[in-house]
Amino acid sequence: MKLIETKNAVGHVLCHDLTRIVPGISKNAQFRKGHVVTEEDIPMLLSMGKDHLYVWETDENTLHENEAADLLAALCESEHMRRGDVKEGKIELFATEDGVFTVDVERLDALNDLPDIMVATRHTNSPVKAGDKLGGTRIIPLLIDRRRIEEAQTLVGPEPLMRLHPFRKNLKAGIVTTGNEVFYGRITDKFTPVVEKKLAAFGVPLVERRVSDDQTEHIAQAIAEVRTAGVDLVLCTGGMSVDPDDRTPAAIRDSGANIVTYGAPVLPGAMFLLGYYDDGVPVMGLPGCVMYSRASIFDIVLPRVIAGMRISRRDLTRLGNGGLCLQCDVCTYPNCGFGKE
Repeated sequence: MKLIETKNAVGHVLCHDLTRIVPGISKNAQFRKGHVVTEEDIPMLLSMGKDHLYVWETDENTLHENEAADLLAALCESEHMRRGDVKEGKIELFATEDGVFTVDVERLDALNDLPDIMVATRHTNSPVKAGDKLGGTRIIPLLIDRRRIEEAQTLVGPEPLMRLHPFRKNLKAGIVTTGNEVFYGRITDKFTPVVEKKLAAFGVPLVERRVSDDQTEHIAQAIAEVRTAGVDLVLCTGGMSVDPDDRTPAAIRDSGANIVTYGAPVLPGAMFLLGYYDDGVPVMGLPGCVMYSRASIFDIVLPRVIAGMRISRRDLTRLGNGGLCLQCDVCTYPNCGFGKE
């Protein structure tokens, strides 16, 4: 640090807090350590008896924490995000749309491996609402060598670390309920109302419904009828286990879907099926747990589908780490570890 005259301090960084005393009223830090002195600050500093200041010695190769935070935020942000104000060297990013937040975890880890740099985020693939906080950036010291930030920029590259995938609007869903017990009226269908409620939370109406017996060809025909209605998402309930009468997976395959996976490392939700038709419309086979579990694989996958994210088998197999629901007495999903990567 060095000592300079206050009148020459504009643009310099304070080394310590400067306290202002107003007798009988207050005694608080008027200027904090790390504050960059402005022209408007000079009269106040002089009135506080500060004719000289200790400031950090900087040069063109040194960045203040606020400047560094700004450059780090630029590596993270993308569309549908806004920055908060820089405060004590920290910049936070917020969602401007409802959607699914993703982060490139591998590059994020590499960035945080660099000394004196930190970026903290929500879990990747988290559903968020407009206004939700997504992440924050800052450096650890007050000042940092510019070359460290340049190293970070090279490491991250041109693609942002974070993305927000907005939920698509005006989607329509169709459902095929399978099972002789429902088709012949032996029991009331309690599955469809649960699915309808979960879809409604994302503004997606259930516009087509079919009920089929357990014959594979009849289920496939019901799926075709739902597809003909022009829905954006096909859901099939019932018949997803390995019992001899459970033929929904075979029917979905026979309906022309390209199966991504039948089975996933998630509890509840192991017997889940996901596929896509050639026109990009997704189809899901929902196991019985979706009907009675507060949170299941359907709650993990549905936001991504509504956001238009194409889901691969690898995306689903990675759910094993965090894919065990603890069945808490009081469910706090999605504010828990279930389904978080």
